[in-house]
Amino acid sequence: MNNSLYSPAAMPSDFVIALARDVRLLILDVDGVLTTGYLDYDAQGERVKSFFVQDGLGIQLLRQMGIPIAIISGRDSKVTAARAKDLKIDFLMQGAQDKGAALKQLMIDAQVSPQQCAYMGDDVIDLPILRAVGFATSVPNGHVLAQRAAHWISTSGGGAGAVRELAELILFAQNKLNSAYAAYLYDEQRPNMDIM
Repeated sequence: MNNSLYSPAAMPSDFVIALARDVRLLILDVDGVLTTGYLDYDAQGERVKSFFVQDGLGIQLLRQMGIPIAIISGRDSKVTAARAKDLKIDFLMQGAQDKGAALKQLMIDAQVSPQQCAYMGDDVIDLPILRAVGFATSVPNGHVLAQRAAHWISTSGGGAGAVRELAELILFAQNKLNSAYAAYLYDEQRPNMDIM
C-alpha cells in the first residue's frame, strides 16, 4: 500500500483500514457533518448553511475513483439540494426522519450490502445507520452516542474537514489515494475540476 500522500494526525488501526477497504458507497449526514451544525437564518427566515470546500474536493476525488456518494438527511433543505447538485451527489434523500428505512431503500437503489457502506453521522438520529453499516464514522463534535457507535472518529470537526479526512482514509485503504491526487501533482495530467 503506497502511503506517500497519506499523513493523518494519527494512523488508523489495521482494523479500520480493513473496513475502509470494503467501502463501495459513502453515505453522509449533512448538519454536523458536511456543516458545523449551526443553522443561521437570513432576514427572510431562510436557513443558511456553510459547506467546507476541502470536503467538496474529497467527495469529488472519491467519485472520480469510482466510489459513489449518498446523502441521507433528516432535514429537507433547498441549500442541501443545491450543494448536492453542485457536487453531483449520486443519491440524495432528504426529510428522512427514519434513517434506518432510508438506508434500506438506498442500498436497494445503489445495489450494495451494508458491509459495503460507510456512513458519517453526528447524532442519535444517525444511530440506525451507524449500527447497520460496515464502516461507521463520526466527528469529534458529535454526540457521545454517535461516537460510541463509530469504528472511527475524524480529528477535524463537522463542516471543517471531517469528510475530507474520511475520503482520504477510504482512498488510502483502497490504494487509490496517489491516483486520485496524480492530476494535481504531475504536469502530464490535468485535474478534472468539477465544482467543489
